Amino acid sequence: MNAPLPPSAGARNRLQVRLQSVAWATRDIQVFEFVSPSGATLPPATPGAHVDVHLGNGITRSYSLLHAEAAPQRYLVGVKRDPNSRGGSRYMHEQLRVGALLELSGPRNHFPLLENAAHTVLIAGGIGITPILCMAERLDALGASFELWYAGRAQADLAFLPALARFGTRVHLHADEDAAAVLDLAAIVAAAPAGSHFYCCGPAPMLAAYEAATAARPPGTVHLERFGASQPPASGGDGFVVQLARRGVELRVPAGATILQVLQENGVAVDSSCEAGICGCCEVAVLEGEVDHRDDVLTASQRAANTSMMVCCSRAKSERLVLDL
Repeated sequence: MNAPLPPSAGARNRLQVRLQSVAWATRDIQVFEFVSPSGATLPPATPGAHVDVHLGNGITRSYSLLHAEAAPQRYLVGVKRDPNSRGGSRYMHEQLRVGALLELSGPRNHFPLLENAAHTVLIAGGIGITPILCMAERLDALGASFELWYAGRAQADLAFLPALARFGTRVHLHADEDAAAVLDLAAIVAAAPAGSHFYCCGPAPMLAAYEAATAARPPGTVHLERFGASQPPASGGDGFVVQLARRGVELRVPAGATILQVLQENGVAVDSSCEAGICGCCEVAVLEGEVDHRDDVLTASQRAANTSMMVCCSRAKSERLVLDL
């Protein structure tokens, strides 16, 4: 193994915050309020943005912001306790306590809202309501035309109902158990006027139905955010070389390993969270070489530009990649 290298700038770009409060939203969702210990204003956020929470157990997890403001005094995130948690939601629900100091990334947005659409259709499933609620608040403030559809397995699983009630008849709630059926996304999409923009965040089955329902709509009007990866990380084929341009170092990435793993093994600190290509935490600029993209963050045009990649899951089609590290 090579000698440890200096940490990347991205790994140092964090905010220290204090956990101000924790509140229950449903039987398995808690809302965490983070503030600056000094009372300072936090960096601005836009609807659909998320922050990376660096936890005391060494894990980093990404959570969507419930509110987006130009000069926020606090960040609110909703976290569902996952029975199959790899340590993130379990740690936050069971060990994180009010008053704790920890670090967050500044807000990043890979699920941005187009604010001037003629009409917007917002669709959420379960904890996917967090970015969708944020978008609804912004559209309501703008006086824009929108509708919101929110589904859960049971009525008890639907969060933030008092906040949603403010939007009146524009909100449609659906409990699978009561309806004896899942939300009919094909009907919702078919009823939307031409020129509508669609946004969906929820579990994999909902997103699969959403993609099928919106397949005939113009691609630029269909937006989604995933909880999990839609395809496995690229791991087969031959190894390749990554050159770290700012360090003047070359590292070999063997078959079966990820670039992120090789960087970490050689002491190069790159922020990472999901390690599945859905959060954008490990995005690195690409200076040369062709990328085998496997993430669910970059758009088709961004992939074609070949100027950045998620090092947790994507590999190289060329024999060498030059990264801005």
